[in-house]
Amino acid sequence: MTEVMHSQSPTPPHDSKRNGSKQHIMVFPYPAQGHLRPLLDLTHQLCLRGDITVSIIVTPKNLPHLSPLLSAHPSAVSAVTLPLPHSPSGAENVRDLSCTPHVMASLRQLREPIIKWLSSHPNPPVALISDFFLGWTNDLGVPRFAFFSSGAFFASLIHYVSDKRDHLYDQTEPVCILDLPRSPVFKTEHLPLTPQSPLSQDVNNVRDMTMNFSSHGCIFNSCNCLEEEYMEYLKLKVGHNRVFGVGPVSSIGLGKGNSELSVDVKALLSWLDGCPDGSVLYICFGSQKVLSKEQCDALALGLEKSMTQFVWVAKTDPIPNGFEDRVSGRGMIVRGWAPQVGVLSHVAVGGFLSHCGWNSVLEAMASGTMILTWPMEADQFVDAKLLVEYMGVAVSVCEGGKTVPNPHELGWVLAETMGEQGREVRARAKEMGQKARAATEARGSSTIELERLVKELSSL
Repeated sequence: MTEVMHSQSPTPPHDSKRNGSKQHIMVFPYPAQGHLRPLLDLTHQLCLRGDITVSIIVTPKNLPHLSPLLSAHPSAVSAVTLPLPHSPSGAENVRDLSCTPHVMASLRQLREPIIKWLSSHPNPPVALISDFFLGWTNDLGVPRFAFFSSGAFFASLIHYVSDKRDHLYDQTEPVCILDLPRSPVFKTEHLPLTPQSPLSQDVNNVRDMTMNFSSHGCIFNSCNCLEEEYMEYLKLKVGHNRVFGVGPVSSIGLGKGNSELSVDVKALLSWLDGCPDGSVLYICFGSQKVLSKEQCDALALGLEKSMTQFVWVAKTDPIPNGFEDRVSGRGMIVRGWAPQVGVLSHVAVGGFLSHCGWNSVLEAMASGTMILTWPMEADQFVDAKLLVEYMGVAVSVCEGGKTVPNPHELGWVLAETMGEQGREVRARAKEMGQKARAATEARGSSTIELERLVKELSSL
């Protein structure tokens, strides 16, 4: 694999440093699956295209996540392992703690160790790429690029609400935001940085989220066919064009491997092979969300009434007793992790019931799969609006993290959407899939943006 990578990224003689040292980049991911993986995928792409060395800031328990990247680029990528002085319950990843604000606060304690490492390095980094949750890294004395694992639409809203929070959230009626493209209308509780959000309880978290726009640049795991107008909006607001849409990085990166799978992949794919094209509904609500018993009961009954074939990634969700027996042959329950990209790309899968987390959105778009939206928190309401109202590649099914849908209505919507009524939406999703895949090809928009980013980094 190393030989292939070298052949894809030849370095012209005039680009090499005369003293033999390579351009040094520091990368600092946020330790949550939806944040960490896309930034590592981006790092992989930068290593393929640039004559660089990369130092990745990581805590000890998150070091195993770097293994595929370290194996792929053993001479270019190294880990800088820094222990957390005071980690809540010893947790270092959001998946172990399920409390983003606490992890954000813990990571701020790494500021002094990072500064000490920077000051002692013989070839200090010329640039830092860090997650958009880590806004405090703006003042480390290195030109910083904020990496957004969420979309440009969501980032545009953060920029808009950041200096209007005092009066914006006093309103009880939906807010029309005339400043943004398409003048979107939102319920105030669906906007970012609401006073009720756990993220907003700490003033440092709010500051970190808003500091991103004073960074040297902004990098989005997104593409022009989805969000060009919002990336252009941000260029206007930050006053420069160092805003890069390089996604979907999952379609061009390292992949996720099988280390976390808890399903017989061959059996799952074999079952899908026996289903008619476009007939199966894939159901997954991301790595963090666990449904309540009432939500599981409603979803299970809705699936029974819909008569739709399905694959439900249930993790630890409390599935009703007897449900699996009643749907035997028509549905599969996956406990734990499933090969989501592979399932979405299967010809039998025609729809994806999703929480609309950004990585799931991009994986669905890249595979050309229609989404049935059930946004629950954070950026998911914004993502759902983009998909349903603006792109026309999704259908709204439910909304709210605690909402229990009416199972009879849910069953009807699932049956109609997966049937004839969803034909036009499925067609638009397939067209979007072609555009998203084209974006990462040789002269695609995201490939051009990635090359523009590499050129910017090499100029520092």
